[in-house]
Amino acid sequence: MNILIADKFPKHWAEVLAKQGHKITSDPALDENTLPAAIKDQEILIVRSTKVPAAVIDAGNALKLIIRAGAGTNTIDVQHAAEKGVAVCNCPGTNSIAVAELAFGLILALDRRIYHNTRDLREGKWNKSEYGKAKGLFGRTLGIIGLGAIGREVAKRAEAFGMKVVAYDPNDKAEVFRAAGVTPEPDIYTLAAMSDVITVHIPETPQTKGMFNKKFFDAMKDGAIFINAARGGLVVAKDLAEAVKTKGLKAGLDVYENEPKATDTAFDYSPYAGAETLYGTHHIGASTDQAQDAVAECTVDIINEYASTGKFLHQVNKWQQ
Repeated sequence: MNILIADKFPKHWAEVLAKQGHKITSDPALDENTLPAAIKDQEILIVRSTKVPAAVIDAGNALKLIIRAGAGTNTIDVQHAAEKGVAVCNCPGTNSIAVAELAFGLILALDRRIYHNTRDLREGKWNKSEYGKAKGLFGRTLGIIGLGAIGREVAKRAEAFGMKVVAYDPNDKAEVFRAAGVTPEPDIYTLAAMSDVITVHIPETPQTKGMFNKKFFDAMKDGAIFINAARGGLVVAKDLAEAVKTKGLKAGLDVYENEPKATDTAFDYSPYAGAETLYGTHHIGASTDQAQDAVAECTVDIINEYASTGKFLHQVNKWQQ
C-alpha cells in the first residue's frame, strides 16, 4: 500500500511498515495547503497535528484511510471523510500517561512557582520568604473535567498526592466514577466552585468550544489553579487572562487556539500578555518517547488490520462495519 506520513513519526516504525512491503513517503513539512498535491495516489494518510480539511480528502484519489497518530481528531474533517468513504481512525489511550504527567507537572510548578523561583535565581535574587509561600496539594480538591483515559490517569496521580478528587463527565456512567474512586458532580460550575485545582481533558466539539469562559472562571475560587492540556479552543483566552489578573488564578496551558503550524517558529502570545501566573508549554503533552512509541505501534496495528482484513481499528466515523 502507498502510505503518506505527513507529520513526525518514529523512524523505527516507518521502517517496520517498509519491511512489510508498503511504499512509504514521509514529509513532516506538509500542511493543509501542500497536502492536496502530495496525496494524489496515497491509500493511507498518517497525521498528528497536520490539518486534513475537505480539500485534502477530495484530492486523495486512492485514499481509503486517515490515521490520527494520537487521540483527538478535531483537525480532520471526519464527516466529509465518511461522505467520501474514507475511514478515520485514531489511537485512543496511547498517550494518556504522558498527558497526565504534564498536567501534574504544571500543577506542581504553579503551586510552588517553580518558574519564578528559577528566573529569580538566575538573576542573582534570593527571595526565600516570598517563595516559601505555597498552598500545597495534600488535602486539596482536584476537579477533573472529562473522565476518559487521561482523566483517569490524572485521578490516580492525585490520589498519590493525597488529594480529594471530583469530576464532571456527562458521558460516563456511575460505575466509571466508582472504579476511578472519583466523586461525580452535576455540572462544571458546581465543580468549579469547590475545586482548588481544575484540569480539563475533553475533546473540542461544537458543543464544548469556548466552554471555559467568563462564567466558568467567575465560578472558580480566587487563587485556584486551572490546567488545559486538551484543546486550545475549549478556552476563551481573553476571559482566562482577565481571571488571572483579577481573581489571582494560576493557569497552566499546553494548548492554544492560535497555535502556529509545526514548521513555524513564532507564536502570538498577546492574548495572555500580562498574565504573570500563567505557565505555558508548547503542546508537548503527548510528546514523550514512551507515548510516541505507543502511538506509532498502534498506527502500525491499524494498518496491519486493514491490510489483512479490510477492517478499521478504532474507527471514529463509523459509516460502515
